[in-house]
Amino acid sequence: MGRSAPVPPARGRLCAIGGGSAHEGVISSDVEGTAGIVDWSQCLPGESAYESGRELLLGEVNAAIDGACAVGATGFLVNDSHSSMANLPPQQLHAQASYLSGKHKPLYMMQGLDATFDAVFFVSYHGSMGDPCSTLSHTYNPRAIAEVRVNGVVAGEAGINALVALGHGVPVALSHGGPVALGHGVPVALVTGDEVTAAEAAPFCPGVEQAVVNHSVSRFAAESLHPELARPHRGGRPSGAGAARGVGRACDQPASDVGGALAQRRSRRDVHLAPRCRSRGRGDRIHGRRRPRTSLSHLRHRGAAHPRHRRVSRGVSRRRPRG
Repeated sequence: MGRSAPVPPARGRLCAIGGGSAHEGVISSDVEGTAGIVDWSQCLPGESAYESGRELLLGEVNAAIDGACAVGATGFLVNDSHSSMANLPPQQLHAQASYLSGKHKPLYMMQGLDATFDAVFFVSYHGSMGDPCSTLSHTYNPRAIAEVRVNGVVAGEAGINALVALGHGVPVALSHGGPVALGHGVPVALVTGDEVTAAEAAPFCPGVEQAVVNHSVSRFAAESLHPELARPHRGGRPSGAGAARGVGRACDQPASDVGGALAQRRSRRDVHLAPRCRSRGRGDRIHGRRRPRTSLSHLRHRGAAHPRHRRVSRGVSRRRPRG
């Protein structure tokens, strides 16, 4: 390309532990990967079990902050990234956190992240739609998206959001041909959820600390750790202890890298959506399903939320996704 690689911005927050400067990170919090959550009624406002579900989520988010603060972090930005994106009770959130809520966010699940942060935590994340054994699995919009692949690798929300983190700090170009220098971004330091989520995140988050708090049995069943054990702020417990280890690795851990040029493919469930993509020049039809290729801006999904699963056909909601 004839241009030298850009110099990554200096990391002066989490990596400056002991140096007297602010130590901060970003938490992107979903909900389906929380220990004890196995049903949509625990995830959606207005449903019968929603209050208990948000309480479980709050415990894991606060525990992750506790774990990071135990090794020197002094503050976090928590981006509420699920459904209406107003699931955490602000008055009960950790005192060291600022709270970003509301669903109209240009960067969606990664809103608030910039190059001044040293690490990102993905808390209570879940597996992709393509895995039938990950509890409450989906990829942004379960009604419309069947699968996303990046360079042939299945990417769930953790993988896609890791690429968004990669895009912060230096220019990033996605191309369908020729080498592309991806440069440096913000590393993902912690992923919590089930074992499927951990496995799917690994190719996009090299060296990431993984806290497996539940083991999926099916899409609607899981064996979960007791909530107190899933909260990593006390010795050996996954969320807090994982956060502490993740902070310790953040300085030396590389940002996400899938190598070379990036090509993304997204399979849609609804064939009637394919002409819209084709009219915008985003790909071609393959085996009756639309597989658009997109730019980095389209990796930042802007409005998909989670449907109320009152009427279900083959595991897919008949209602429009909320948001």
